[in-house]
Amino acid sequence: MLKYFYNQLGFFGALGVSFLLFLLFVFWIAGIAGISLPYDGGSKKKNTWEIVLAVLIPVYPIGWLIVDIINQRRLMRKKSDPVA
Repeated sequence: MLKYFYNQLGFFGALGVSFLLFLLFVFWIAGIAGISLPYDGGSKKKNTWEIVLAVLIPVYPIGWLIVDIINQRRLMRKKSDPVA
């Protein structure tokens, strides 16, 4: 696969595509871990359909991870607001 990328895109193109695929794989695994993790160490009822969806559709956990990052940022801004 890398040889095909190298032949079609050259060295830097193959390097960029392989790095992008690696990052997407890491974010996919991180999203699955975040979805299946219990909240605050407590016992969250695990939604098995959500975990199955995350494993079968790699875009779902990546999107979930981005939404979770945005929600955490909003929460941190809200808590650090000095006019509260």
